[in-house]
Amino acid sequence: MKTYIKLMVLFFTITACEDVIEVPVQTAPSRLVVEASLDWEKGTSGNVQTIKLSTSTSFFNTDGNTAVTGASVQVTNDTDGTVFLFTDQNDGTYLTESFIPIIGASYTLNIIHDGETYNANETLNAVPELTEIYQAREDGFDEEKLEVHLVFTDPAEEGNAYLFKFQKEGELLPDLEVANDKFINGKEIDWWYEIEEDEDTEEIEVFEPGDIVNIEFYGISEAYNDYIEILISQLGGVGLFEAVPVAVKGNCINVTNPENYAHGYFRVTEVVKASYTFVED
Repeated sequence: MKTYIKLMVLFFTITACEDVIEVPVQTAPSRLVVEASLDWEKGTSGNVQTIKLSTSTSFFNTDGNTAVTGASVQVTNDTDGTVFLFTDQNDGTYLTESFIPIIGASYTLNIIHDGETYNANETLNAVPELTEIYQAREDGFDEEKLEVHLVFTDPAEEGNAYLFKFQKEGELLPDLEVANDKFINGKEIDWWYEIEEDEDTEEIEVFEPGDIVNIEFYGISEAYNDYIEILISQLGGVGLFEAVPVAVKGNCINVTNPENYAHGYFRVTEVVKASYTFVED
């Protein structure tokens, strides 16, 4: 709060000056942004999948139309050579209704845009069934706060990694958490989640009886685990004139011009979706 007050005083002072003060703002080249999450919900066919393409813009750019149309987009099953074509919907999205998800299969994304070719590769990882979802208070950071628990058994094979997405109904953004089985391989896991304090407002929110939390539980690759860990560490943001400490690059490689790399990530996952309603305890 003190920092906010100081900034307001500074802005009012600048407004009162007669001289125009120009603050140089760093610019960056526009890059292709790839949103390619092929998520196969357990128990469904997974045949309908969408990939979204756009371009990055400067922070102060007010032009909201960044959709990329006219690109060529396809995904290939590297094991059997099956090609899935994604049709341009003329709004930045590309759709297929024929995707075939196969656990353990390797898939390659190929995008041709503005005469340049981008490739990315991922393997479809399985996700365990959730055997139980329940609420408690004793395992969180604050014993007075309700938390939700997810119970599942990690497969005996090593190298499994997981992404958890929790979103309380009514909230704009979800919370993301990741884990791997380095120390829990083959064991039954009881993963809990509680709402944390908002560092910006210093408000402490809690789950209350009647609240609903939507849950998504993904099986992910180790490479995507490393990528999402960096994103999670930076979700809190940085100061107005601070540099991002780590350049977040995805797995989409520009094979035509490597310096013109793309933002975003191509992932292929299996996911379990559920919701939980808190009750009086």
